[in-house]
Amino acid sequence: MEKYQTLFLDIDGTTLRSDHTIQPSTKEAIKQAQANGVEVFLATGRPIHEIQDIAKELNVHSFVGYNGALAIYEGFTVVDEPISPEVIDFYLQVAQENDDELVFYTSQLNLLTNDTKPYMKEFIDYFGLYNYKSYHKSFREEILGITIVNLRPEELHKYQLAGHDIYFSKINVAAIQNGYDVIRESVNKGEAVKKVLAHLNLPSETAIAFGDGMNDKDMLAFVGEGFAMGNADKELQPFANRQTTSVEDSGIYNGLKQLGITK
Repeated sequence: MEKYQTLFLDIDGTTLRSDHTIQPSTKEAIKQAQANGVEVFLATGRPIHEIQDIAKELNVHSFVGYNGALAIYEGFTVVDEPISPEVIDFYLQVAQENDDELVFYTSQLNLLTNDTKPYMKEFIDYFGLYNYKSYHKSFREEILGITIVNLRPEELHKYQLAGHDIYFSKINVAAIQNGYDVIRESVNKGEAVKKVLAHLNLPSETAIAFGDGMNDKDMLAFVGEGFAMGNADKELQPFANRQTTSVEDSGIYNGLKQLGITK
């Protein structure tokens, strides 16, 4: 068995630069990894249905999406873990009482509580959401992920629900202020990677991952080689056993060079 078999790449701030482009060196790094027999996954908080153009550009066919709630290996669904409807109902109630806004994600749609506020429009524009509509209760059992938009850190406690293992990860892009992904301790990128590797019958030591935000902490801590980007949230660094340069400075290429995968 080759030493490294899988590579899990976060998207925003790791694979994608702030202008939404992919550095040529990143494309070359992925190409060289694939040529060396490494299966590449995009591992993101984004909905999988929204990243197909990126996947096509990189020739990637396997995914961990929705911060680990859905994982697909070459068309086969390995993980599919919707959020409890009880949580959905609670979040809608809290948001309504506090005039907050939410984005819910299903396997096919982005569902918004409001699309008219300026900060919600900024969110839609930044992430290029095109397949969205207003939330309706008929979707409450299909929700794979939630983002709370424009919420101050001191208000996060309002969304803690007893009996549910939830934590919040600040969206680590400068253009989005006070946006938080809702993540479950039992359903996250790390747990999804664990299940993918079990499906492939591979040990964690054969896996590599790159990330920049706190939604990547479980993934970086689990794999054999976990890289924090040079632009990573400082709180992420203790979960990584390796560091690399920023997304603007060939971070993935330089990281893989440490492992002898890129030349």
